[in-house]
Amino acid sequence: MEFSKKTFKLNTGARIPAVGFGTWQAAPGEAGRAMQTAIRAGYRHVDCAPLYWNEKEIGLALTEVLKETAIPRSELFITTKLWSSQHSQVEPALRKSLQDLHLDYVDLYLMHWPVSLPPNDASAPNFGKEDRTAEMEKLLDTGLVKAIGVANCSTINLEKLLMTARIVPAVNQTELHPLLPQDKLSQYCKAKGIHQTAFGPLGGKGSTLHTHPMVLDIAEKNKGTSGQVLLSWGSTWAIFRLDETEIAKLDRLAKTEGRRFNRPNWRTTIFHDDDKSVG
Repeated sequence: MEFSKKTFKLNTGARIPAVGFGTWQAAPGEAGRAMQTAIRAGYRHVDCAPLYWNEKEIGLALTEVLKETAIPRSELFITTKLWSSQHSQVEPALRKSLQDLHLDYVDLYLMHWPVSLPPNDASAPNFGKEDRTAEMEKLLDTGLVKAIGVANCSTINLEKLLMTARIVPAVNQTELHPLLPQDKLSQYCKAKGIHQTAFGPLGGKGSTLHTHPMVLDIAEKNKGTSGQVLLSWGSTWAIFRLDETEIAKLDRLAKTEGRRFNRPNWRTTIFHDDDKSVG
């Protein structure tokens, strides 16, 4: 697929594929097969996390498909994440993911949420924000990760992080789609050299964005699918290039139909940048 050749340059100098295959909510017994199909179809970026409860399945399937296709590991970009209850056990958590994924390293390791939960191990310390950031940075010297970053961080959370961080995160992975463009956050990340990666580009769980009449109309005019339209809106040229009029139409959706689909109750404010237009 042509899209597999399109990449963005990170502040580390590495290149991240413009379109990735997400493994969130992939059902047991299906996650591995789906990922193998994606690799054979041309995907080179696979996004994982321990909390998706499928890293072992993904690891076995990844080993199989790389052997079958003879695709070298160096052509893949693998992301995984640090869960909130493991902020005081950063390297052990990473090593467990590497073991489950059958990998020697990951290309990107993200702090999944800017919230610390009590450790599952009662004997482990409960680190604060500064500690977890420093522990993430130490990973770069181990050879186990190529880059580090964050996920679900607002401008306020990023400001706090950058006050003590030695290394600017390479990526901030957040919910991004026409109903939640997060313009303020995107502008902030661009100014700081942080690549903004979208999860839920089709709208997230429960979304009907892919069946929106405007999206379907643009898809028909471009002889593509609604999914291709939404991915192309997110990176402007991931699948095909939308014209300015089409982009403007999609951008207007946020003003009247704005919505965030992934909103866990952390009992603290996480999404500082949301305004009244976000449902």
